[in-house]
Amino acid sequence: MLIGLWIRDVVLIEALDLSIGPGLTALTGETGAGKSIILDALGLATGARAEAGLVRQGSNQAVVSAVFAPAQAHPIWEILEEKGISYARDEDLVLRRTLSADGRSRAFVNDQATSATVLRELSEMLLEVHGQHETVGLLDARTHRPLLDAYGALATLNTAVAQRWTAWRAARGRADELREAVERAAAESEELALRLSELDRLDPHEGEEVKLAEERAILGAAEKALTDISEARQAFDGLTGRLAQAVRAVEHARTRAIAAGAAEDGAAVTRLAAASTAIDRVFSEAQEAEAAVDAVADAFDFRPDQLEKTEERLFELRAMARKLSVSVEELPILRVRFAERLRAMESSEDDLKAADAAVAAARAAYLADAGKLSDARRAAGDRLATSVMAELAPLKLDKARFRVAVETLAEDRAGPTGQDRVAFEIATNPGAPFGDLGAIASGGELARFALALKASLAGRAEGPQPLMIFDEVDQGVGGAVADAVGLRLKRLAADAQVLVVTHSPQVAARAEAHWRISKAGDSERIRTAVETLSLEDREEEIARMLAGAQITDAARAAARALMDA
Repeated sequence: MLIGLWIRDVVLIEALDLSIGPGLTALTGETGAGKSIILDALGLATGARAEAGLVRQGSNQAVVSAVFAPAQAHPIWEILEEKGISYARDEDLVLRRTLSADGRSRAFVNDQATSATVLRELSEMLLEVHGQHETVGLLDARTHRPLLDAYGALATLNTAVAQRWTAWRAARGRADELREAVERAAAESEELALRLSELDRLDPHEGEEVKLAEERAILGAAEKALTDISEARQAFDGLTGRLAQAVRAVEHARTRAIAAGAAEDGAAVTRLAAASTAIDRVFSEAQEAEAAVDAVADAFDFRPDQLEKTEERLFELRAMARKLSVSVEELPILRVRFAERLRAMESSEDDLKAADAAVAAARAAYLADAGKLSDARRAAGDRLATSVMAELAPLKLDKARFRVAVETLAEDRAGPTGQDRVAFEIATNPGAPFGDLGAIASGGELARFALALKASLAGRAEGPQPLMIFDEVDQGVGGAVADAVGLRLKRLAADAQVLVVTHSPQVAARAEAHWRISKAGDSERIRTAVETLSLEDREEEIARMLAGAQITDAARAAARALMDA
């Protein structure tokens, strides 16, 4: 809701502060008094085109601030969040615009610099202007579908269609991913199968590299040890024979000595016996040592080709790891991974078929619900057209025809809101073809048509209602038609804030608030003033609108009758 308008140095307005309440507010005054200036000033604050001619003569700058009080749940706060504009939901929203005499303008939201484009974007959520070919919103076909859906109470169907669309899109995304995977698999499968066959042949095991390296070290040491043992064994070759020969020689010498008469306990024979005993002892120990060396050689259990085989296996594993750019320890993992990928490739065709089936099912579900939504929109469109047609005749638009065109678009243009293009169309004369709302030539007719449509939509819209401004909606009509206009504006203002610029006493009499715009001054300086009228002043103003410059008691009585109606 617009709660305040602060204007400085705009055309004939030097300074003006207006407080605006809910319901219907009428703006009246003599032709040329400056009623349109109020709307021009509001347009400036809400992002309309800035022209240097709006700056009051003799002033350097025009300034307009429009103060709105959106509800805390109003979607405009999310827009401010997106724009990076600070706000507080429990405070007012201030749109401000300055315009220099040289045509340069600046825009502000809550005293934060922004652009006129942002002001326009925000104002689209805050107000509508109807009249003089400025029927903002209704002339934009993008607003027709949401308006029709709100009128037809189609929120549940809309939600279902949006969910079906999301599911269809997700299914298509999954199928597309699988299709890409299948295409990649076709190129990779041959190489992958070759690598897997190499790994299967190699058959690497977890921890094998460490085990082989340890075995290689042990076998290398064993080979060197056996060489040393062999040299030791060779040293024993012939030793025992020579020792046995030495024993026999010493015994033979002892025997000869005794035979020659040497006493057995003599020194020579005794020494020969000791020598024989020592040599015999050495002979026995040499035999034991030789046996021990042989036992050591047997204990190594070394096969000459074992080290070679161990090294070949280790080198083969490391060569494969280098080829696949992994560590040896990763080869068993990679083997499993390759096998899984090949199995996945083999099953991916089946997965793709299942995914395509899911896409088809999601598509069918979406199209079914979208079809239901289309049917519901056509039915709601027929009801809306009937309602609007009933409103046209009292507004002196009885020759016009209105319809809601619901066109089902091609499937590739479908979306979360269905697959319909909705357009409000009108034929202004019998036999004339239907066209968009811009085909209405007269600004007054356009404003009255907007009023008829708004009256039919009243109470059906979702979310907060914007301020609605009707500029001379009663242009070219009077009497019963003007009364019909006033009645519909009053009804529309029951759930919304409405401003109407009017020359009709029947319209002004329906308002809750009444502003009188007038000009005052001399030949050198003229100003526009706005006066908020009391109940008595309203009666006098409406009497003036009825009678003209000479206000009579009869006019006052007629004014009271209109206000009491």
